[in-house]
Amino acid sequence: MTLSAPKLANQAKLLVVIGIMILITQRVGFGINIVGAIPGMILVVLISLFALVVRGLLPNVKMPAFAWASLTALILSMPFMPTAEVFLRLTNEVNFLGTTAPILAFAGISVGDKIQKLKKLSWKVLIVAIAVFIGTFYGSAIIAHIVLSIQGII
Repeated sequence: MTLSAPKLANQAKLLVVIGIMILITQRVGFGINIVGAIPGMILVVLISLFALVVRGLLPNVKMPAFAWASLTALILSMPFMPTAEVFLRLTNEVNFLGTTAPILAFAGISVGDKIQKLKKLSWKVLIVAIAVFIGTFYGSAIIAHIVLSIQGII
């Protein structure tokens, strides 16, 4: 994947549209003040755009843009970073559960045009998917139990 100005401009436009959709779902679903959430959403959009740029600049590194965005946000929010206080204050205004509706809609659209490829995968994919879901659920539950036990909550 190469980085080009027209492609980057299209990605930026799409991210802005998604950001607006997320702000609307924030208001409708959670009653969050859109004006208060705009700075945090701008920050989220900028981090997403940065991740797309990094992925485009490093095509040989097999890391998805989502991972670059997560890593960037993690670094910016670490307690010892000078950016942590401002970053967390701004992004705390965005309810990240509300970001799932537009993201899942786009995921559904992207999978929708690959139905024929999905049909070619055999029934064995279902077994793998179920194993992954069960493993993820129990893994999360075990980690949560350990952390909550250490903290004395349970």
